[in-house]
Amino acid sequence: MKAHDGMYIGGEWRAAAGKGTIAVVDPTDEQVIAHVPAGTAEDVDAAVSAAREALPAWAATLPAGRAGRIAALRDVLVARKDEIAETVTAELGAPLPFSQTVHTGLPILVAGSYAELAASYAFEEKVGNSVVHFEPVGVVGAITPWNYPLHQIVAKVAPALAAGCTVVLKPAEDTPLTAQLFAEAVHEAGIPAGVFNLVTGLGPVAGQALAEHEGVDMVSFTGSTAVGRRIGATAGGAVKRVALELGGKSANVILPSADLAKAVAVGIANVMGNSGQTCSAWTRMLVHTSRYDEAVALAAQAAAKYGDRIGPLVNAKQHTRVRGYIEKGVAQGARLVAGGPEAPREQGYFVSPTVFADVTPEMTIAQEEIFGPVVSIIRYEDEDDALRIANGTVYGLAGAVWAGDEAEAVAFARRMDTGQVDINGGRYNPLAPFGGYKQSGVGRELGSHGLAEYLQTKSLQF
Repeated sequence: MKAHDGMYIGGEWRAAAGKGTIAVVDPTDEQVIAHVPAGTAEDVDAAVSAAREALPAWAATLPAGRAGRIAALRDVLVARKDEIAETVTAELGAPLPFSQTVHTGLPILVAGSYAELAASYAFEEKVGNSVVHFEPVGVVGAITPWNYPLHQIVAKVAPALAAGCTVVLKPAEDTPLTAQLFAEAVHEAGIPAGVFNLVTGLGPVAGQALAEHEGVDMVSFTGSTAVGRRIGATAGGAVKRVALELGGKSANVILPSADLAKAVAVGIANVMGNSGQTCSAWTRMLVHTSRYDEAVALAAQAAAKYGDRIGPLVNAKQHTRVRGYIEKGVAQGARLVAGGPEAPREQGYFVSPTVFADVTPEMTIAQEEIFGPVVSIIRYEDEDDALRIANGTVYGLAGAVWAGDEAEAVAFARRMDTGQVDINGGRYNPLAPFGGYKQSGVGRELGSHGLAEYLQTKSLQF
């Protein structure tokens, strides 16, 4: 695969300001597969200048025109889907079928949804004797993570473009090749120069420069809660718009009336997808004491099936971190029923699918985001106890509820302090707003709610 040795700024690939580079490593075999530029504040400044210059014309483009360019971008992503999937697999380590269906298929779906929304969204409304206009917030600094490299880019860039904003993207340093392919797709789709710009680099350097830049009107960040706090403080200090999609420790609540076998199987699959590197993964399985032992046995059997089906973790640091959490779970008294901290392969950043039983709510593995293929099964006595456990973390991003009666599940879900809940394995909806309560973030992505994040409101009185 080809890696660009420059930044995509103002509609062209430009040489980076500095000489530093970032090595891109294949986590399956730990081999360096490419190098990309390590952007500096000077690169960020050039990108922001290009975005500011392009803003007036793009903001003035009719919604139908913006919709047409986003649709063209979607079409390019479709045409290049195999190349994109292979690139995601190479730098993230996801199995190729998962890269094809999820890492490529999902962002194509989301891009298409914003092509439609850009054309149909009501950018003005009449309220009494006033006309309310919804206008682009301006230049957006988008900082994206490595776990869903293309989806996270599209989930920020597509609604920003639909709103009439221009964008500077700083992707995760582990997965910059996918971001470069996206920039190529933007160019091929005919999106005007400067409307989208790409700067690769390290978070503390390029990411910080982007968040602090006085020419950026809004920062949209997805990543850890710790980094999100710093970005939120920076944006708040400058009184600029901020959207934060942060960590999660989601509960999978299985009520006594549920189909236990299905709830456990789907719950394990949810965590094992993307090797557990999903902020909304249901990593805490809550089971009534009357069915606890049966659930533990089913979970152990289900996890064992994923041993050869999941990919590695993204890098050595993440590999060490997840294995450390598993060791801490054992040290604190949780019982391993599947997997463990031992590396299952001599090469690559692999972790065995791991299931803990006898986990108590206060244990570290039940409170902190692990970001690996690790499930904690927690016993509860009644629904109030289950609710207390489900809501008993600093996070509130997602979750699941299972019950024999849908109304019973919905009633419980309405009491959960979380932004999105699947009812009895509900299907993914790319138009539904996604985002968190509490320390899981501020704002929403996807659908019309995601588009609204990039708009500001002006009212005219007559």
